[in-house]
Amino acid sequence: MSIANATPTSGTGTGPLADRKSLLLSAILLVSSFIVGEVAGLFHAGGITDPNNHPAVFVQYAQSAPWTTVHLVQFFATAATIVGLLVLFYALNLPDGMPRLVARMGIVSAGAAIALTAMLYAVDGVVLKRAVDAWVSAPNAEKPMRFASAETVRWLEEATGSYEYFLIGLTLILLAALIIWTARVPRPIGYLLGLTGVTYFVAGWIHGVAGFVPQAAIPFLLGVLSLLISSVWLLIVAWRMKESAEIAPGSGSPARRNDAGAAATSR
Repeated sequence: MSIANATPTSGTGTGPLADRKSLLLSAILLVSSFIVGEVAGLFHAGGITDPNNHPAVFVQYAQSAPWTTVHLVQFFATAATIVGLLVLFYALNLPDGMPRLVARMGIVSAGAAIALTAMLYAVDGVVLKRAVDAWVSAPNAEKPMRFASAETVRWLEEATGSYEYFLIGLTLILLAALIIWTARVPRPIGYLLGLTGVTYFVAGWIHGVAGFVPQAAIPFLLGVLSLLISSVWLLIVAWRMKESAEIAPGSGSPARRNDAGAAATSR
């Protein structure tokens, strides 16, 4: 993308330029993935106070007809969020050297996060559903064995989700550091993304040591809120950048209009 299609984002207005179209694409992916994920969550089986009460939740999961479809949609929503972060790395137009190296590290962690996300929703949306269905429908003599199998799948889900959170958190923190460092977009967006990354680390740790306990809900919800605010803010920034770079018909580029105006004043 050419310089004419971008707008300075530093506090002085003379700093490096972000790629406007990529910035807008990133914001759209982040905001739309949140909406899709929330809509899919409305159809997710729930209502159990203690998600670690496996007999109760397994019965509920077995009774959920749209379980696999809901988790497929949730996978695409989460993957779109990670892709939105990936696009944001490229949108920053980082210079060679340490910033570019940090961005490469973030891109690798995001790619690994997508792979773990696919594994997580395959385990949760397919394997766990089949395991709980088999437990519910099994003869009484087989139920203990089937239940043990379903619990093992549940623990695998928790472990995969824990490391998925770690990788997404790392991606967010690296991205936040680059934004704060280079100011390609307003630095407060970087602070919000950094906060989101920390909450993902906390939630991932809780899931890893205690499973899906209610204590993980607070950092998770804080992370979702801060990511939503930063995504909407990024969308507004990208949209305003588009408006400020518009060129009036027949007037040439903004720089040329400013030069022409200065020349007319000097006369």
